Amino acid sequence: MNARVNWIGYKTIVRKEVTRILRIWAQTVVPPAITMTLYFIIFGNLIGRRIGTMDGFDYMQFIVPGLVMMSVITSSYGNMVSSFFGAKFGRHIEELLISPLPNWIILAGYVTGALARGIMVGSVVMVVSLFFTRVEVQYPLITVSVLLLTSIVFAMAGMVNAIFANKFDDIAIVPTFILTPLTYLGGVFYSTSLLPEFWKKVSAFNPILYMVNGFRYGILGVSDVPIVWAYAIIISFGVLLASLCLWLLHRGVGMRS
Repeated sequence: MNARVNWIGYKTIVRKEVTRILRIWAQTVVPPAITMTLYFIIFGNLIGRRIGTMDGFDYMQFIVPGLVMMSVITSSYGNMVSSFFGAKFGRHIEELLISPLPNWIILAGYVTGALARGIMVGSVVMVVSLFFTRVEVQYPLITVSVLLLTSIVFAMAGMVNAIFANKFDDIAIVPTFILTPLTYLGGVFYSTSLLPEFWKKVSAFNPILYMVNGFRYGILGVSDVPIVWAYAIIISFGVLLASLCLWLLHRGVGMRS
């Protein structure tokens, strides 16, 4: 009986999240596609002609994995933080917390919704990239697994942000002052081999570097970091954030008045 109730609850949360994404597709899917198209035109086409090749690949090809991963990260994070904070602001998150559903089902439902948006946006950006360059996936399993794990990690990071946010302005602080700088400094547009030794060591503390390079390895077969380290970093952050989210849900931090 509990398994059936959990499954129904999980499906309901996921359906609500996916319906929300599709209902406002002009806000959830189209803007990232337009933004990434501009990146391809400006960085890949115009600036890329002057740069030439990067790690043996045409510059346009080199930035494709980074731009896809950047869109997945921002979309997964944005979907979770806006949706969960909306539920908290509307006070209907309290109904979930007092329901028979265990916290891990609530977390899994919201994460799956954010994952769905991340996959949608990432797929659209990948299709857009095909209009500018040729993309051949070298290691499909690594490509898909890194994308899914990264999306899940940033979905849970978005939940932490939403839990501690007290007003709508608070959900924009982390993306603006933390997420965006880390993304741009995460090897999306360049190889860390170009950096001086000091900044190369500093970059090693940026978790997004490992996610971008893990995904780049899956598509192009090249990476600035060992793929084992990429998986280790992603999984470690995933376990840490999952534990934190479940603890915050259990304590009702920022959700019970």
